[in-house]
Amino acid sequence: MAAPVGVRHESGKLEFALDVPFPSSQEASIALQSLSPNREPRSGGISKQLTLSGSTLSVRWTADEARILRVSVGSFLDSLSLVLETMEMFGPQLPQ
Repeated sequence: MAAPVGVRHESGKLEFALDVPFPSSQEASIALQSLSPNREPRSGGISKQLTLSGSTLSVRWTADEARILRVSVGSFLDSLSLVLETMEMFGPQLPQ
């Protein structure tokens, strides 16, 4: 299960963090490679960083406005859902 965390810094910026555990580090790496090319369409006001630690994909957003953050997180979750469905349907059967 994903573990979200949201905070507001003293600078007024909003930060949201999401850790997504995968069954294996190989599946987490596939998800990272699939989701990394998706840059934010808006150049200012938001940043997103994806990192991998073992079998956990971590995503951190920093934004100036709640609306921009909400749209970016929603878009990412849609893409993540598609990646997970694709891996389930077409991915190699990984040893358990």
